[in-house]
Amino acid sequence: MKVAIVQHTIRWNQLEWNLEQLSALLDQQSGADLYVLAETFATGFLAEGSAAQADEQGREIFCWMQRQARRLDAAVAGSVATVDELGQLRNRLFFVRPDGSYDYYDKHHLFSYAGETDEYVAGNRRVIVEWCGVRFLLQVCYDLRFPVFSRSQSDYDAIIYVANWPQKRRDVWQTLLKARALENQCFVVGVNIVGSDKVCEYAGDSVIIDAYGHTIALCASGRIETASAELDMENLHRFRQKFPVLSDADSFTLM
Repeated sequence: MKVAIVQHTIRWNQLEWNLEQLSALLDQQSGADLYVLAETFATGFLAEGSAAQADEQGREIFCWMQRQARRLDAAVAGSVATVDELGQLRNRLFFVRPDGSYDYYDKHHLFSYAGETDEYVAGNRRVIVEWCGVRFLLQVCYDLRFPVFSRSQSDYDAIIYVANWPQKRRDVWQTLLKARALENQCFVVGVNIVGSDKVCEYAGDSVIIDAYGHTIALCASGRIETASAELDMENLHRFRQKFPVLSDADSFTLM
């Protein structure tokens, strides 16, 4: 299957501008089976007024994702500041299919350093979705720092990380994405933004990595652009059978 990564910039709370930009970028990678956008891709991370506006904006963004999935005949993934049925704010990663159906994962590790715990409620579900014969573990940004939470139990083939990851910690982003691929013998899809906001600058470094730790798709640092790669599942299965690391892993129960 073909996965496209979309490295873009975000203007805080400028929903219309952000969605117009993204619609054009999606068209740069025709024929993908899955398009992956960044964390809070339409509003910005902890954008001013996000709690008050999230209910209305979240519905609009989600409908846009459904339209794009239908138009592209592909799945679209990205996170949205969303108000749940209890009125709680969630950083929710949606995985939307062309027929409008979807799954979602609520970010588990909230970034307390930046005050995310003051605004959002953490999720408590580990979520895996299957699409085009590939099983994806859904993760958001800060989750990348917690390898136990994302440790494979032989139940997925790829991890998706969507992020707003600061440029000053880009070495951590690059190193840990590769580590997650190697230790879990899986593909890793990491999508980050570029540009700057009132708090940080962002380098991007969006990437797709295979189970050997090889980069198979990469967006240049600091540039708005897209890239794509085929996830070769036959090769992944052969590698896991030949070198069965996961069968020797420590057993544990999580969630």
